[in-house]
Amino acid sequence: MRARSRWWIALPTALAALTTGLCAPVAAQTTRPPHTAVLDGARLQQTKARLDRGDPQLRRTVRALTGRADKWLGQGPWTVVDKPRPAPGGDVHDYLSQAPYWWPSQAPTADNPWGCPYVQRDGERNPEVDSGTDRQDVEKVFDSAYDLSLAWYYTGEKRYARKAGQVLRTWFLDPATRMNPHLEHAQFIPCKYDGRAIGIIDFSQSYTSVLDALALLDTGAPGWSRKDRTGMTEWNTAFLGWLKDSDFGKQEAGAANNHGTFYDMLLAGLAYATGDKALARRTVLDARGKRIAPQIAADGSQPQELTRTRSWHYSTFDLVAFTRLAAIGRHVGADLWAYRGPDGQSLFSAVGYLLPAATGAAAWPHPELEFLRYAATDVVHAAADAGDTRARRAVPSLEAPPGGDLWALRPAAEQLDSIAG
Repeated sequence: MRARSRWWIALPTALAALTTGLCAPVAAQTTRPPHTAVLDGARLQQTKARLDRGDPQLRRTVRALTGRADKWLGQGPWTVVDKPRPAPGGDVHDYLSQAPYWWPSQAPTADNPWGCPYVQRDGERNPEVDSGTDRQDVEKVFDSAYDLSLAWYYTGEKRYARKAGQVLRTWFLDPATRMNPHLEHAQFIPCKYDGRAIGIIDFSQSYTSVLDALALLDTGAPGWSRKDRTGMTEWNTAFLGWLKDSDFGKQEAGAANNHGTFYDMLLAGLAYATGDKALARRTVLDARGKRIAPQIAADGSQPQELTRTRSWHYSTFDLVAFTRLAAIGRHVGADLWAYRGPDGQSLFSAVGYLLPAATGAAAWPHPELEFLRYAATDVVHAAADAGDTRARRAVPSLEAPPGGDLWALRPAAEQLDSIAG
């Protein structure tokens, strides 16, 4: 692959000389709503007030959340520099992942240690992608930071905030262990590509949860300093620059399926979190004609996702991105739920297409290697919250995901079924 400029790597440290006094911890937990990118900060604040007044149902849900958070306390922190071998460029600070659905076609030999050439087997995950790269570790960073920050926000227990801070500083900020803010070597294919634009989804599918975790910590988490906050803003600004201007970013922006939707979600989330509300608003508004109209059919199906061997997974997966993008739009005055395409396409109709299978009323009529009904639970919640009557009626019939339904505490869709599972 041809060499690419690495201007974005140096940017996060460019303001180092201006950090005098920034090491002090932020103030005690404030009364202002968190400036979250996807989650509704005012709603979180109201939920916390109900919890503080002793709401019994919320107390039960918080126990499920803290159960998740407790499991992270003894794990990590993780770092991009401890993989067995660096990314193809040779820099251990570069993120590296391997394409999940590509498999060796031959038995490895001394002359062909990878077993090349690699061939694609859609929907079948090659187990070697989980060893020797950063993929599993970065997912642990995203999930733990989110769970721990939410647990701290609702309980005030310092151990959750301090662990979240440790995880984030190790992966993103500490000079010895930090990740460079780009994805030039994501989803590489041995003997074929050193990295691919499609690999951006390694971050786009979950990184907006980190943005919300940061916003929660910024309300006054113990151990989370102004220097930490400034450092993460710099990292996110550099990453946003790479996402907008790199060849890979431009390619992923042109994707016509869930990759394009998730790209828009990440772009809008980063723009909002770093103060570029105009870019965030423009991205959400453009998604009407650029994403919803071509990707959702008149009957609410998503044709590009139905061609996959995991059609249920990818239909719900794409709607995770759409509903989270709509949530970002709410912050910048762009109502994605209200849009109707030329053939009646809408987010409501796309969720409606899933309801028979999501409620157990009918079988999913398309190919699916592993049907998990709860994969649709969050996106149905999102449609119900947005005012859809059918979705509201469906909520009592939804299947709770493993670990419980946490919608009341974090009302934004997550990918509930792991493709790695």
